[in-house]
Amino acid sequence: MNKITSVFWATLSIAVFAVVWGAIAPSNLESITGSIQAYLSVHFGWYYLLIVTGFVVFCLYMIISPYGKIKLGKKSDTPDYSYPTWFAMLFSAGMGIGLVFWGAAEPVYFFGTDPPTEEAGTPEAMGEAMQFVYFHWGVHAWGIYAIVALVLAYFKFRRGAPALISATLEPLFGQSMKGPWGKVVDVIAVFATIVGVATTLGFGAAQINGGLTYLTGMEESFTLQLIIIGVVTVLFMISAYTGLSKGIKYLSNTNMVLALTLLVLMLIIGPTLMIMNIFTDTIGAYLKNLPSMSFRLAPESEDARTWINDWTVFYWAWWIAWSPFVGIFIARVSKGRTIREFLSGVLLVPSIVGFLWFSAFGSSAIDLQQNEVADIAGLATEQALFGVFDQYPLGLIMSIIAMTLIGTFFITSADSATFVLGMQTTNGSLTPPTMVKFVWGLAQSSMAAVLLYTGGLQALQNALISAAFPFSFIMILMVVSLYKALRADRASLEKDNI
Repeated sequence: MNKITSVFWATLSIAVFAVVWGAIAPSNLESITGSIQAYLSVHFGWYYLLIVTGFVVFCLYMIISPYGKIKLGKKSDTPDYSYPTWFAMLFSAGMGIGLVFWGAAEPVYFFGTDPPTEEAGTPEAMGEAMQFVYFHWGVHAWGIYAIVALVLAYFKFRRGAPALISATLEPLFGQSMKGPWGKVVDVIAVFATIVGVATTLGFGAAQINGGLTYLTGMEESFTLQLIIIGVVTVLFMISAYTGLSKGIKYLSNTNMVLALTLLVLMLIIGPTLMIMNIFTDTIGAYLKNLPSMSFRLAPESEDARTWINDWTVFYWAWWIAWSPFVGIFIARVSKGRTIREFLSGVLLVPSIVGFLWFSAFGSSAIDLQQNEVADIAGLATEQALFGVFDQYPLGLIMSIIAMTLIGTFFITSADSATFVLGMQTTNGSLTPPTMVKFVWGLAQSSMAAVLLYTGGLQALQNALISAAFPFSFIMILMVVSLYKALRADRASLEKDNI
């Protein structure tokens, strides 16, 4: 079971080639990935909007349909983790660094600098800013994760298939998924995972660097970011060595404690009434406008279309690129739950917590911007959160907590990813060899470093959209395959043998 497969060597070769290419000819790599990103955003924006909304609709259908009673496992299976630990793992793996990185920056940027449609700095821009933040980080993001996780968990725990992306397509393509075509599917999934996680690690390194720069005046540089990546790589390899139930479980719970501490402090110290008012009001507006936001492409306005490409399409690609990693990880920790329980938990709980998070930090940033206390929107993205803290009591303490949280999220994401990559390249083993995990840890850290070297945050985004595109087609096939398999289970469902 632990035998290294050809998927390992093929994907590792591609990753090494990309790293060497970026190290030797960084401008060439940036130029090519930028061209691919621009082409996909312009010509396939409609495709991303349609499929992601389709994934959400499918998840909602599964919740309310009779299939929702089916258990992800055998009839006697029970969940391995309590609800609090399960939710902590979902949250840490699924969002992590991104929430801290964008928590203040995205809402205040949409309000004060680049609103979707309204005039910057107006009350209307404030409400619209929060709605689109919820849109980018809410049920659509978690719907993408839920699709991959649901399909993998169903085939692994109910049908006993290997925990491989290719194995989920056997109802459609039969034994061919055990041959070269199956290897191609798994290579695409593994490479998308490497790029998706490397992008997030790059964001994390940039924000830790940004925090140090803002707080200490230390120069922001690639060298410092490389040192940060190196230190965290050592730490997450130590965590990976301890195994899933120890390292990731403890780190996930630590993440939740730190995140809740930071959130509670912001709710108390920040503009509390404004935060809760905005949270309540914009939740309603988000639900009301969700259908129109889901399909908004603005073909008649070049500026509006550019905004959608830069933000919404980028986010959908980011979540798709992350979905093999997050989906496999969520599936691994969700054995024994029913489809209805699983999808309700994955879609709703992290989304609501995320909405409250953005309301707290985004509203505080907007309040400072609106009252001209500080130009948060004018700060570099990675410094925006620290700029908010600087204007409130206990700001230094919150900044230290935030950087610690980024570090623990960094370690958790990388640790989880090494486990998933190891599993996918050892024929679906739930206990991949430590050495395989170490190799993937070095590969994703090297990729993050090279992407930062070639063009900073923009290079990260370019690589992400490029890597996500081919995997999106595989996700569509996974949905069709799952539905076909569930229909075949109708007889057992009718007998209540679930």
